Amino acid sequence: MITSALPYANGPKHIGHLAGAYLPADIYVRYLRAKKEDVVYVCGSDEHGAAITIQAIKENTTPRAIVDKYHALLKSNMANLGISFDIYHRTSEPIHHQTAQEFFTALNDKGDLIQKETEQFYDEEAKSFLADRYIIGTCPVCGNENAYGDQCEKCGTSLSPDQLINPRSTLSGKAPSKKSTTHWFLPLDKHEGFLRDWILNQHKDDWKTNVLGQCKSWMDLGLQPRAVTRDLDWGVPLPPNVDGGKGKVLYVWFDAPIGYISATRQWAIDNNKDWKPYWQDKDTKLVHFIGKDNIVFHAIIFPVMLKLHGNILPDNVPSNEFMNLEGDKMSTSRGWSIEMDDYINDFVKKENGGDMMVDALRYYLTQIAPETKDSEFTWKGFQDAVNSELVSIFGNYVNRTFVLMHKLCKGKVPPLHETLLDDADKKIFADILETKNRIENLLETYKFRDALYEVIDLARKGNKYMQDKQPWIVAKTLDTNPDNQKLIDNCLHICLQLTANLTVLINPFLPFTAKKMCYMLKVVDKMLDWENAGKPKLLSVGYSLRAPELLFRKIEDEEVKQQVEKLNNKKMAMENAALKSADEKDATLATVKPEIQFDDFAKIDLKVATIISASKVEKADKLLKLEVDLGFEKRTIVSGIAMHFTPEEIVGKQVVVVANLAPRKMRGIESNGMILMAEDKSGKLHFVSPQTVIDAGSNVS
Repeated sequence: MITSALPYANGPKHIGHLAGAYLPADIYVRYLRAKKEDVVYVCGSDEHGAAITIQAIKENTTPRAIVDKYHALLKSNMANLGISFDIYHRTSEPIHHQTAQEFFTALNDKGDLIQKETEQFYDEEAKSFLADRYIIGTCPVCGNENAYGDQCEKCGTSLSPDQLINPRSTLSGKAPSKKSTTHWFLPLDKHEGFLRDWILNQHKDDWKTNVLGQCKSWMDLGLQPRAVTRDLDWGVPLPPNVDGGKGKVLYVWFDAPIGYISATRQWAIDNNKDWKPYWQDKDTKLVHFIGKDNIVFHAIIFPVMLKLHGNILPDNVPSNEFMNLEGDKMSTSRGWSIEMDDYINDFVKKENGGDMMVDALRYYLTQIAPETKDSEFTWKGFQDAVNSELVSIFGNYVNRTFVLMHKLCKGKVPPLHETLLDDADKKIFADILETKNRIENLLETYKFRDALYEVIDLARKGNKYMQDKQPWIVAKTLDTNPDNQKLIDNCLHICLQLTANLTVLINPFLPFTAKKMCYMLKVVDKMLDWENAGKPKLLSVGYSLRAPELLFRKIEDEEVKQQVEKLNNKKMAMENAALKSADEKDATLATVKPEIQFDDFAKIDLKVATIISASKVEKADKLLKLEVDLGFEKRTIVSGIAMHFTPEEIVGKQVVVVANLAPRKMRGIESNGMILMAEDKSGKLHFVSPQTVIDAGSNVS
C-alpha cells in the first residue's frame, strides 16, 4: 500500500510538490509493478479545512466551487506528468465521509478519544472560532512573522496557535480572544512509550534521519492531547448520534489521512477487490511518501490512530526536504514558483513528443531530489541536465547504437561470436548485472537520486565501450579482412543488449522514454518486467529493429532566458497586484457616492429587527434564509452572508433591516427586506447593529 500526501485542493501545485511526495512514490510504484508485486498506489485531493474556505473567500466563491475547480486541475496535472495513481480520490466523496465518521465512532466508542472543554481562539469582531489556519503570528522557532497556527511554512515546524507570538486573526486582523468550547481529543501523551519504542528503536536503522530527528524533537517537547474536531461548517460532520457534536466537523488533519483508506475502498469497489488486506494484513507493507512538513502527522499522529483502530502501521515514511527555486523558497502565493500546469502548457502541450519533455522534468527533479537536504531548481541546471546527460549521454548512446546497427548490421540484431569475446566485452555484461543489483538495492532503500545516477552511468559506460571498439573504423577493414565483421557483430550485439537493459532500468524513472525505446526495439511492454533487468540476451539474434528516433531534444538558451524572465515577471505582477488591491480597498473605503437630497433618504424605512431563526438555502452556498422579528410582524429575508456566518451564531442577533424594499424571489424563496452590512478591507462582512438591545421594530434615522 503506497500513499502520497493528499494535496490541498485550494490552488495549483508547483514542481516542488511534485518532487517531494509524488514523483518519488511513482518511481517506487513503477518499480514494484515491474517486479509484479501486488501494489496499490492511492492519493486524492484534500478538500476540507481552513485552507479551502480561505481560498473561497479570496476568490469570492464557495468552498464547493473551489474544490471542484482545483481537484480537476490537480488530477489532470498529475496524469500529464506521468504520476500513475491507481486511484486519485477526493475527501468530499460520500464514501470518505462514511469512512471518516466510522473511524471516529470506533475510537470514540472504545474510549480512545477524550472530550473536554477548552479555551479556543475566537474573533470577537467576526464572531467566529478560529481554526489554526485562520491565525497567524510570529514563529517561535525562526521568527517568521506570518506563521500559521498549525505550522510555519518557512522553517517547517509544526505549531499550535498558543505557540505563536502576537497571534492575529486572518478574518479581521485583530488579536483574537479565548472562548470556551467543547471538543474531542486524541490523547497522544498516553502513547508516547509506544511511539518512542516503535520509531526510535524499531526503525532507527531504516527510517531517514530527518524523520527520526523531527519525531524525537516533537516527543522531547512532550506530547499533548490533540483536538480531532473543530467549530467549522466545512468538513466531515460528526456522526449525528454523537451528543454535543452538532455544528462540529472532524479536524482536517484527522480526516485527511483517513482519505487513504477511503480511496482504497473506492478503488476496491471499482475493481471488484477486497480493500481490507491492504490496511489490515500484517504482511502488507505500508509506505507513506511525504514532504517534511507532514512528518509529524504521518509518523506520530496517524500511526496512533491506525494502531487504535486495528490497522497496520507504516513500514516507512520516506520524507523529502524542500526544493527551492533560483535562490529563493518556492511559493505560489508570492509568484515565485513553477506550477505544474505552467510547465505542461509551456513544454508538453506545445510540441510533438511532449511526453519526452515530461521525462526531461522527471529526470531533473529526480537528479536534484531533496532527499537529505533542501535542493534548488534552476532553469540553467535543467538545461545542463537535459543537454549534457539525457541528450549527450543516454540519448546519444541509444541513437549511435541504432544508427550503427542499421548501417553495419543490416538493421538486425547481429549474432554474438562467443569465442571472440574479450575482457572489455565481458566487463560490459558484468556491468549490466551489477548495475541492476545496485539500482534494486537503492530503490528498496528509497535512494532514487542515486539509483537514477546508476542508469545514466551504465549508458556512459556503453558510450565508452563503443568509442573504444570503434566499429565504424573496423568497418573500413572489411574489404581486406571480412572476418572483422564478427568484431562489429559482437560490439553492436552487446550495445543492443545494453540498450534493452537500459529500457528496463529507466522505466520507473522515465516511463515515456522506456515506451518509446520499446517501440524502436519492436518489443512489447512485457519486456519492462524487472525480471528481465540484468539479462545478457533480451533481444533475439536476427530480429529487425526500427529506425532510430531521437529520444530527447536540447534545451536552447533562449528558452532558459524566457522562463527566467517569466518567473521574474510573475513575481513582480503578484507584488503589484497586492499593492493595487490594497490601494483599491483604501479607495473604496474613501469613496462617497453621488450627493442625494433628504427626500431621497427619507424614502428608505430602516428598522431594528431580531433574527429568530436561520438556515442554509439548499444548493446555494452563499445564502442564508433568515426569519426576523420586526416587532409588529415576522418576515423572511434571504441574505448572501453564508460565507461569513454560520446559522447558529447569528440567531438572537439584532440587525438593521431595509423594511420597505420590494419583495424579490431568490432560489424560490420570497425575500422581504435587506439586512444592512459593512465590509472591511479584507472583505469580511459585519452586521450594522445597535450598541445595546432595543425593541424590535425601532426606527433607525
